Amino acid sequence: MSDLSHSTPDITRHPDVVAMQERYAQLTRGRQAVALDGLVLLTGTYATISPWVVHFRLTNPSLAVNNLILGITLSVIGLGLALAAERLYRLSWTCAVIGVWLIIAPWVVTASHSPTAGIILNNVWIGAVACVLGVVATGMTVRTERRPLPGR
Repeated sequence: MSDLSHSTPDITRHPDVVAMQERYAQLTRGRQAVALDGLVLLTGTYATISPWVVHFRLTNPSLAVNNLILGITLSVIGLGLALAAERLYRLSWTCAVIGVWLIIAPWVVTASHSPTAGIILNNVWIGAVACVLGVVATGMTVRTERRPLPGR
């Protein structure tokens, strides 16, 4: 019989682990990263409560559920960036994707209900902010990964 035990590989002895830790330490030390994490969290929180703020929870329930799910997702990403940035900064591009979806969602999700100007404006603003934050976070990650480490 074959051995089917699934042991996780130990990465602590990997030759590049110190370099990776230094790069992410550089990234998370900056004040820009802390501000970005907080803004992603706030954007997600507002997207979550926006159906109640803009009052389209009852008139457009499918879009309300869409905003609720995507808002919770953005909030979790923002919280994860704040708590474990070295693990989540490579996933920060998903904020931009969520932002694009939030922008087009009023027309895609609301097939049977026509979205009002308030709903459209709300989602376009939330989506634009999420998209910009995702692009900035991805840019910070790419810039940090391409920068040579001191002493190399």
